[in-house]
Amino acid sequence: MMSKQPGREARAEAVLLLLLLLLSSAAALTTDGLALLALKSAVSVDPTGALASWLDSDASPCSWTGITCRLDRVVALSLPDCALAGYLPSELSLLSALESLALPGNRFSGPIPAALAALGDLAELDLSRNNLSGPIPPELGQLTSLAHLDLSSNILSGFLPPAIAALPHLSGVLNLSCNLLSGPIPSAFGGIPVDVSLDLRQNNLSGEIPQVGPLLSQGPTAFADNPDLCGFPLKNPCTAPRQDPKIPQPNPNISLNPSDATPRPIAAEKRRRSASTIPILAGVVLASIASIVLLQWHFRRRSAAGEGKASKIEMGSSPGYGSSAVGGSRAEERREGHASEIYAAVDEGFGMELEELLRASAYVVGKSRSGIVYKVVVNRGGSAVAVRRLSEADDDDDPGVGAGDEWRRRRAFESEAIAIGRAKHPNVVRLLAYYYAPDERLLIYDYIPNGTLHAALHGGPQNPTASALPWATRLNILQGVARGLAYLHECSPRKHAHGDISSSKILLDDDFRPHISGYGLARLVSSGSHQKLAHSASKKLAVPSAGAGYLAPEARGPGASSSSSTQRGDMFAFGVVALEVVTGRPADAELEGWVRGAFKEERPLSEVVDPALLHEVHAKREVLAVFHVALGCTEADPELRPRMRAVAESLDRIGATR
Repeated sequence: MMSKQPGREARAEAVLLLLLLLLSSAAALTTDGLALLALKSAVSVDPTGALASWLDSDASPCSWTGITCRLDRVVALSLPDCALAGYLPSELSLLSALESLALPGNRFSGPIPAALAALGDLAELDLSRNNLSGPIPPELGQLTSLAHLDLSSNILSGFLPPAIAALPHLSGVLNLSCNLLSGPIPSAFGGIPVDVSLDLRQNNLSGEIPQVGPLLSQGPTAFADNPDLCGFPLKNPCTAPRQDPKIPQPNPNISLNPSDATPRPIAAEKRRRSASTIPILAGVVLASIASIVLLQWHFRRRSAAGEGKASKIEMGSSPGYGSSAVGGSRAEERREGHASEIYAAVDEGFGMELEELLRASAYVVGKSRSGIVYKVVVNRGGSAVAVRRLSEADDDDDPGVGAGDEWRRRRAFESEAIAIGRAKHPNVVRLLAYYYAPDERLLIYDYIPNGTLHAALHGGPQNPTASALPWATRLNILQGVARGLAYLHECSPRKHAHGDISSSKILLDDDFRPHISGYGLARLVSSGSHQKLAHSASKKLAVPSAGAGYLAPEARGPGASSSSSTQRGDMFAFGVVALEVVTGRPADAELEGWVRGAFKEERPLSEVVDPALLHEVHAKREVLAVFHVALGCTEADPELRPRMRAVAESLDRIGATR
């Protein structure tokens, strides 16, 4: 018995030595290596042998397949399309320096570990095309460095966590498509940056798409194949009316006390209210009539003050422009023979008299089919205004035109001019005054001295060697134009469409602030003329009118109406202007299709963007965001284009993160 004891002790010592060797080899691995071995242990099927090189005997995991290290720390784990089956262990959260976790195209199942929220440096998380199930962990909203999140093509269920939309550095992809997600889209998703590619297709989402923020500029593809989802930009309208979120005020005529059974004399009260309203309305009508009579007397008095004076519009008589007198003895005869001549200021701060305006030096700065634009320099202080002389109507000298027709044309012109003058916005050219006579119509505007956006981008006769605009200036111009158009569409007195947006209609001041010109010009011209005139507000000499490149698809072709303009048409034209600004190319009929095709083919950005911007590498993200907004504005279906207000908000967000 005693002779066998040494042999057993020897075997025990050998086993102990082997265990110590294994422990020492495992202990040699870093924490990152141990976390990766936990993933290998969680993999049940590895048909391609992707993890064969992951050995516990290695001192470092940095040589393993799919691993990228920096300073001996694992910063990227990428194993795409390896058909790995298993689950994702929570030990992955120990990879504290991990910046990219990409496991698309595998067969991982089970839930997404909430512990991944501990990866503070994680910028990319791609778990697409797996069999992951369960809800999306709200804890992923703690990944403050995350820029790219792709969980598409799994079997994830539950609601969309609002915390994901609040990721501060999200800038690439937010793809949750092809899952089983349900419920409404949280309004927080309206706060995602405009340059994020959002994809919520093929889920079970329901309710109305929130009409806020960048969600308004998303195309319908982002929400497709959600049968119970409704609202813009989908063509599936919501059946239930939208409820006003404000708490309604209680009606004093309705008793909220069930014990109060005494009926109120509502009918008698309404009769008393109606009887007291009649005198008030009559007083308002009489006051309005008196105001109109007083204004007419004032206009006639100011007009009569100039009778007998030899007035002459010297516009175009300056050296280098040739003589282009538009008044002379004819204006004198008009004053003697017509009582419908009117000169009125629509801006309270404008006090220039008509005679002073007509005697001032004038220079031609723009021509179009709707008239000629002059720069008029007033002697006092050397200040300048822009005067647009509208083309004369074909029927001005028609003897068949009666006094009643002339009166109606004058009133229509006045009405439109006053409406234009009421449109006051920092990014809309201000109308100061107007002048009307049966054979002459003048509009007096603020003079914007730095030419047009078209000239700044492409050069022209007055500045053929203009230096390229930097990106910050281009973005500021687009933001200002968007704000001005949003005001015209939603806040101006008549909320009309502009109808002729182009880079030639955007004037720049000395600080390159944009000013939209030509608003209301089409209606103003048509109010005094039966001829068909194209509207233009260019301040550049001989700048061509807006071409086919700015026309929306619904406005082209033989069946399209050229007389009516729409806000959806303005949206398309603005999108083309944005493409013109970003690409540096003229807005011809092929620009929009060329840009859309380049993005579809995933061509390099350097082939699409203006070469003058290539050195501004820091602006790449903002440039891509503007491309995204512009392509949304130029959707072929007008119903899919966002509203101008949403576009203005999206563009303002682009520059807000500088």
